This record gives sequence, structure tokens and C-alpha cells, in this order.
Amino acid sequence: MKKQRDIFIAFFRSGILGYGGGPSSIPLVYKEVVERFDWMNAEEFGDILALANTLPGPINTKMAGYIGYRVGGYVGMVNAILASILPTIVAMILLFASINKIKQFNWVNGMIAAIIPVVGVMMGTLTWQFLKNTKKDFGTGKTIVLSVLILIVLQFFHIHPAIVIAVFLIAAFVQRDKEEQVVKKKERTGA
Repeated sequence: MKKQRDIFIAFFRSGILGYGGGPSSIPLVYKEVVERFDWMNAEEFGDILALANTLPGPINTKMAGYIGYRVGGYVGMVNAILASILPTIVAMILLFASINKIKQFNWVNGMIAAIIPVVGVMMGTLTWQFLKNTKKDFGTGKTIVLSVLILIVLQFFHIHPAIVIAVFLIAAFVQRDKEEQVVKKKERTGA
């Protein structure tokens, strides 16, 4: 029981003090896991950090899940994940509750309305970066054709974006496998 309490305390502290997201909480997790509770050494922590960076999703919850499991089994994993996300959940509930109470004020509505164009600009910038990278990899012609094709599939056929992404991922893996087979065949024949 003391071990589960320590797991909760370690990840709750790093979750509540790690303002700014995952990268800001990594040093806090290190301090708790390596220095305070001595659950692993610095090298092991570095390995876990490297592995967590390769997987999708928030780094703090991935590290919490693995370290919690390693220290306290499945209960420790759930405990650590809940402890790391609980501060964010509480903060969001308080934020939304306070916004609902003061949303009738004009200055609050203005702040909320100002967020929409900022998010739009950020999404536009991200889209532009994706288009530049695609153009670099595929060329201008293929990029335009792919963009139009995706627009048609999404807007006119109402295909869910996750399906489109999955199809393109599968196509990329198949294409890569074909290219690897061609390279291996050339190596075998000496061409």
C-alpha cells in the first residue's frame, strides 16, 4: 500500500508542477523516480524516455504507465496514469466552470472569440508546412493531385479522415516494401 501511495505522490507532483506539458514534466519525473524514490537509475530512465519519445501520445502518461507498471504492477500503472492526468482534469473542470460563470461579460466573449482566428492561423501554418514537405517528397504535380483527391474524398464522399489516413499509411508501407524488394533483387543479381 505504501508503494502505491508513493507512486501516486510521485506522478501527481510531476503532473501538477509540470506546467507547460510533457517536456516540462520530464525533469520532475526524473527527480521523483531516480532521485527521490530510487526506483531506477539515470541510464534506465534515459532508456524509458527514449522509448516514450518514439510512441505517439503524451510523454508524461506513457512514462507514468511504464514506470508505474514496473514499480507496482498493473495497479501501479493505473495509479500512476491517473495521478499524472488528475491535475489536468481538475484544472480543466475549474477553468470551464469559471468560464461558464463569467461568459456573459463582453471581455470574456471577446477573449474566446479571439482564440478562433489564432487556432485557424496555427492550423493554416501547420497545413502549409505539410504541403511544403509533401511537395519536396512528391513534387508539385503529385502534391496537387493528392490534395484535390483528398478534398474530394473528404468533402463529397464524406469518408472519415481516419480512414483516409489509414489508407495512405498502408499505401506507404506497401510502397516501401516494394522498394526494399527491388533493392534486394538488384543486390542478389549484382545489377
